[in-house]
Order: sequence, then C-alpha cells, then structure tokens
Amino acid sequence: MRAVLQVVKSGRVLVDRKTVGEIGPGMVALLGVGKEDGLEDARYLAEKIAGLRIFADPAGKINLSLGDIGGKILVVSQFTLYWDCRKGRRPSFDKAAPPEQALGLYENFVSQLRSLGLGVETGEFQARMLVEIYNQGPITVLLDSKREF
Repeated sequence: MRAVLQVVKSGRVLVDRKTVGEIGPGMVALLGVGKEDGLEDARYLAEKIAGLRIFADPAGKINLSLGDIGGKILVVSQFTLYWDCRKGRRPSFDKAAPPEQALGLYENFVSQLRSLGLGVETGEFQARMLVEIYNQGPITVLLDSKREF
C-alpha cells in the first residue's frame, strides 16, 4: 500500500457537488492499494500513520502525532499511486489492485485507523471526487508498506 500524507489546515471531498468527507486540522491521506497488498500492509500503514510525529508542538518543533493534536484524517482512495510511467507516455496501472480487492483493503485500513482512536473521514471509493487540500507547512510524506524511501 502507498500513502501520500499531507498535514492540512482543512480538507474536504465533494462528489457531485456534495460534501462526503470533511476535516479541520489534521492530515489528508491519499491511499493506493497494489495487487500484492494484504491485511498486513493495511495494519502496518495504519499504525505508522497513527504514530507519525509530523505536527508542530507549541515551540514549533515537529514532534506531535495526529492523536496528540486531536486532529482527524481524511482518507481518499487513489489508485493512480500505482501507475507506472517509466515506459511510453501513457501510464500503466497493471500494479494497482482490482477494485474488489482494493475496496476491502481500503475499508480495512479505515477501520484500523478508527480502532487506533483516530477520527476518520473518507472520500467515496471509485467516485469522481473533487479533493480540497489546504496544505499546511507544507508538509508531505510518502509511505509505502513494501519499501523504504
């Protein structure tokens, strides 16, 4: 699984001009699921994200987790994180999980975040979404359950 995390002042997802998920201060997670991913990948990323200290403390030091600041996370499915653009000009999505597999792991990931005590909002799986991200910092983190960056 891959995630692009952004520390945000706010985030919102709209589908057909209707808000389906919205948060104030916290983080937005764009989440991609690959063909090789399983429940262990969802658990690993959920635990990593819950404990990640990427928020500033009162002294301005990047030292606090999402739970420490009482923030929420907005999770948005993003299969394009598994596009491969190395050959040609049109991305290949062969490494992305099929929708049935991806939906199950996406839902498991969200459930794991909630079980860790985080407030979670979501987009709508497989929908055309307008994602508003009011990035703060800016702070952006890339995570992959199979690789180190």
